Amino acid sequence: MNSTLVEKNLSTGQTLQIVQGDITVEEVDAIVNAANDQLQHGGGVAWAIVRRGGEIIQEESDQWIRQHGPVSHTHPAWTSGGALPAKYVIHAVGPVWGDGEEDTKLADAVTGSLRVADELKCSSISMPAISTGIFGFPKDRAAEIIFKSINKYFSSSKDSFLKIVRIVLFDNATIQPFLKVWGG
Repeated sequence: MNSTLVEKNLSTGQTLQIVQGDITVEEVDAIVNAANDQLQHGGGVAWAIVRRGGEIIQEESDQWIRQHGPVSHTHPAWTSGGALPAKYVIHAVGPVWGDGEEDTKLADAVTGSLRVADELKCSSISMPAISTGIFGFPKDRAAEIIFKSINKYFSSSKDSFLKIVRIVLFDNATIQPFLKVWGG
């Protein structure tokens, strides 16, 4: 079972939470998958999402690629949640550390995920620490960018449907940098 570690109410009306647990069991409208641009869900968070949500997520991802081509940092793809509690999976392409312009690409992935959630009229979303796993993005730096991107999005999106944003972190090595940045 997931547990909320800390919670803040943003001045724009949304609630932001840091949660320890498994994103695949989140009972929210949408979860964010840290994806690659071809939506091949073979490792990390993506693999866990398809394993729990079913092959339908990979099938819908393959269909997305056939229709739209590779997914960019700024425009995440989305599929159903399959057997997951979440109605949608938003597939955000985060940067691979060392590819250049990583900060901008991560901010774009976070902002794009929130925008897609609003387009889908979601009131709640859970996202992982995008790019901090197999893509190698430093966790403390990612935490700063993710929090700033969320605040900036809601400051400029006054009509957002989103009310709850949950940052779901699996392990202590990721949780600690996020808690440190949160308090800073």
